[in-house]
Amino acid sequence: MAATAVNESQIRALIDAVDRADQAGDRGEAERALAQARAAAPDDPRVLNVAGMRALLGGDAGTARPLLERAAAFDPGEPMLWLNLALAHRELKDEGAERDALERALTADPRFFPALLHKARLFERQGKMKQAAYMYHAFLCCVPPGAQQPPAVKSAIEHASEILRKNEAALETFLRPRVEEARARHAGAPLERFDACFDTLVGKRRMFAPQPTFMLYPRLPAIEFLDREDFPWLAAFESAAEEIRAEARAALAQAADDFVPYISKPAGSPVDQWLELNNSKRWSTFFLFKNGERVEEHLARCPRTAALLEAAPLCEIRGHAPTAFFSVLAPKTRIPAHTGVTNTRLIVHMALVVPPSCGFRVGAETREWREGRAWVFDDTFEHEAWNGSDEPRIVLIFDVWNSFLTAAERDMVGVVTAGVQEYSEGESPFKQGG
Repeated sequence: MAATAVNESQIRALIDAVDRADQAGDRGEAERALAQARAAAPDDPRVLNVAGMRALLGGDAGTARPLLERAAAFDPGEPMLWLNLALAHRELKDEGAERDALERALTADPRFFPALLHKARLFERQGKMKQAAYMYHAFLCCVPPGAQQPPAVKSAIEHASEILRKNEAALETFLRPRVEEARARHAGAPLERFDACFDTLVGKRRMFAPQPTFMLYPRLPAIEFLDREDFPWLAAFESAAEEIRAEARAALAQAADDFVPYISKPAGSPVDQWLELNNSKRWSTFFLFKNGERVEEHLARCPRTAALLEAAPLCEIRGHAPTAFFSVLAPKTRIPAHTGVTNTRLIVHMALVVPPSCGFRVGAETREWREGRAWVFDDTFEHEAWNGSDEPRIVLIFDVWNSFLTAAERDMVGVVTAGVQEYSEGESPFKQGG
């Protein structure tokens, strides 16, 4: 059969015949099919690649290299052909040619992660660990996320991650004396933000970004825990901590049935990470405000807390906000990682009853509550809470406007939020999170 008479489907069928024979373990049939394919299409890069890779896998890199060189020359835009050629060069211990072939693969496709992986491995074999770490990082960035990877790729990801950890540790060791020398020049200066930056740079702190489930307001500062001094009105809550705690405990003792599950998804709806807490009092709430509505009976039982909330800069959108409640987390209970609905508001936690082994994480920062103290955070960062003790944990939670919004912006957010509810025929998207 003349090569000029072979069409695309025939070439594909010949190559498939080689693959089927190899998979069946019939080496003789595979070689006969390959000989037929090479006779029919001697200059087809796919046929040359099959011939070259069979030789390479058979331990004959010397025979494989010219075949793979011809394949890549006939189709220089196909990165896999250059990668296969690089593998032949590797077996022949020609590192210069191996790198050149890998560069050609990455010229064809700069995000071709197998070539990035093999280039990283080349640097590692050469003992160039900084360059290897750089390439392993590029490899990790280009591996398709979420896909079920074969074992070889999983192993490569684990190895790449370990190389990066070692490189980050070495980088920290290198930088630390310089950082401490510079820190000494700024004794007493607030450097918490720099410390977070440095820890992120050397791999000790994960990077998180706001991920609201409803509304993202652009250009607002993305801060996990906001500076306490920016909320001077919290001092009134902290001064009244004993009274607020007493009201929460009295409500729990006298009206336990009014503490309802915070997570209450109807049957048939996706519960996702909330499976264990759905319709469970392991995380229960005593609402004082709920989606913008006052719960008068509950407020009447907690007059001191009610007065403080009235004076706070609550996020007020009719039918939506504020929401304020006593949150009770049962012993040995964990609230799974989740995000809130919008960064146009911030969330206040006022710690009332905090037994040991309780904690709270927002983004990359983990804190322990201190009874009688409050903090403000952005719940559109991934966050979670836990109570590892044998006693319930009680926190007052409420939402306030994001302090970086102007009065005009707050009004516009309210208009849009109300409009979304009207469009959705009464379903509020602006529910309390955290």
